[in-house]
Amino acid sequence: MSDIFKNLIAGEWVEGASANANINPSNTKDVVGQYARASRAQADEAIAAAKAAFPAWSRSTPQERYEILKKASDEILARKEELGRLLSREEGKTLPEGIGEATRAGQIFAFFAGECLRLSGEKLASIRPGIDVDMTREPVGVVGMITPWNFPIAIPAWKIAPALAYGNTVVFKPADLVPGSAWALVDIIHRAGCPKGVLNLVMGRGSEVGQAILENRDVTAVTFTGSVSTGRRVAAACVASMPMKKVQLEMGGKNPLVVLDDADLKTAVECAVNGAFFSTGQRCTASSRLIVQAGIHDRFVEAVTERLKGLVVDDALKAGTHIGPVVDQGQLDQDLKYVAIAKEEGGTLHWGGELLNRETPGFYMQPALITNTTNAMRISREEVFGPVANVIRVKDYDEALTLANDTEFGLSSGICTSSLKFASHFKRNSEAGMVMVNLPTAGVDYHVPFGGRKGSSYGSREQGAYAREFYTTVKTAYTLPV
Repeated sequence: MSDIFKNLIAGEWVEGASANANINPSNTKDVVGQYARASRAQADEAIAAAKAAFPAWSRSTPQERYEILKKASDEILARKEELGRLLSREEGKTLPEGIGEATRAGQIFAFFAGECLRLSGEKLASIRPGIDVDMTREPVGVVGMITPWNFPIAIPAWKIAPALAYGNTVVFKPADLVPGSAWALVDIIHRAGCPKGVLNLVMGRGSEVGQAILENRDVTAVTFTGSVSTGRRVAAACVASMPMKKVQLEMGGKNPLVVLDDADLKTAVECAVNGAFFSTGQRCTASSRLIVQAGIHDRFVEAVTERLKGLVVDDALKAGTHIGPVVDQGQLDQDLKYVAIAKEEGGTLHWGGELLNRETPGFYMQPALITNTTNAMRISREEVFGPVANVIRVKDYDEALTLANDTEFGLSSGICTSSLKFASHFKRNSEAGMVMVNLPTAGVDYHVPFGGRKGSSYGSREQGAYAREFYTTVKTAYTLPV
């Protein structure tokens, strides 16, 4: 077991019940490493350790928490190329994207280091004479974290950093498919001086480790990012537990990018290609529905096609690669299935959508652009989560807005237009948590709130100062001086 990356429980690196091979999707012959899988009993041990550590950590000084988070941030940023290479090797993002994500993780920790010192309360006059009223925020307790495979260091960072900044203890289960970046992040935080039991890493299967987090009564809150179906089960389990757990969910998206006749064509094409296909389309904010006004439709489709023809799909670590592989065989099968479904329902595979062979064995797919689709087709209703986008032709802005909002999701939306009137109207009337004007639907800042509406999100927003809504609870105290 000496060559296996271990779990962190109660401040000690411990062996798991089994091990999992972390495979490079750009080269399936390359094993990134062997990572321990925790048992359900070990997950319970981690929760017990977090509970035991909570009283002291929740009363630690803002300065102590600041110094740990700032030290972690400094190391992440100093090692961003190394961490980015690890991320790209295990997940399949291109190396520049991997380094960018690692950089963002470091920036997130720097931001929340500052938040340790900025947490404030309120004081109001009571309606009763002589009474003081104080409103303060306190940490919620033991926070269980379940994260996805598509952002293996950024999403853990934007959950762990605020949890620790506000005085909570953590039990963290990363995606079983990509444990490497998560392990490296936890190792950095641990060595930055995080006290025993404050941060626990339990890698493994959701059916065991994840279920333990959901069912253990000592977990106070659960934050989850992943699929809608799993998110609903997480929410149901949290509500059914006694005491009930606070829950935060970030789930899927079927994000529209509206392109109006007055849009700058070059800008619109770059927004579409970046939003729909970069990061291999494996982003919940990807613009998978391209809703295009009739007057610009044909020029837009051909310009996007030409742009796609110039993109290099290859090994994520190779210089010059624009799009890496899909993360694994299961995701590749799902992407190809949806291309087939779109064709069966009357859509036209305008370009791409084929398997690709490269120098090394991997899960390579040519980005797919599907035209002649309607908003009623499955390709327009269901999240594909791959390099697949469909185009819907509309007659005017009103129809575009109606179709953009005609979805069970509401994470991100975008519009390309030179009209201030349409841009302003879309920002106000788009039923999404985040709206982009002349920008890709994917790509957000770390210091502002992230989240959506409808089936995309449930609970408080993530990131920025708004993160305190989930990771703290408000206490109102009344005092009558005597």
